[in-house]
Amino acid sequence: MTDKFQSFITVFMLVDTIIAETNMLRKLTKRRAVSPVIATVVLVAVTITIAVAVSYWMSGISGQYTKFEKVEIQSGYANLEDDGGWTITLEMKNSGSATANLITVFVNDKPVDLYDSDFILTEQESGVGVGDDGTRTGTNIPATGLAIESGKTADIDGDPLTKDPVEVYIGSTLFSSGTTMNIKIHSAGGMDYIKLIELV
Repeated sequence: MTDKFQSFITVFMLVDTIIAETNMLRKLTKRRAVSPVIATVVLVAVTITIAVAVSYWMSGISGQYTKFEKVEIQSGYANLEDDGGWTITLEMKNSGSATANLITVFVNDKPVDLYDSDFILTEQESGVGVGDDGTRTGTNIPATGLAIESGKTADIDGDPLTKDPVEVYIGSTLFSSGTTMNIKIHSAGGMDYIKLIELV
């Protein structure tokens, strides 16, 4: 009798559980769903939020790989020196997003230090020599290059209180007044920055 009684209790509990679950389902089915308009608004808001997050993430990644150098020669002019040579002054600014390293100066597509066969480097200035006519030839850009950070102007000595632009020195026997010079500055990144300057 105990086994029958035990199985009766088990069946009764099972029926009671089924009835309770059926009542729960009835309560759930009587609930109303969210209106389609509200569901659409919520779905669009979630989609826009995810799209904005992904775009910020992608712009951060692409910004790391799209840095570039862009040096602008803001002004350039030539001054006649007392020794008869010319000093060409170039004021330059890096408007790119990466540091530019200027390494070589060309005058009419020829390195500036090759314009004089007796070119001798002076000890005071790297890249500046004294030619056989006694005039300076070369540039004040250091042999190691001139780094211009993004948004900064070219400054040879690095002192923010003084303005020390790039200078190119041309000897007196090489060119005459009225000649237009093609000054090209080459960077370590392979870029060329060109300015045409007329000797006065």
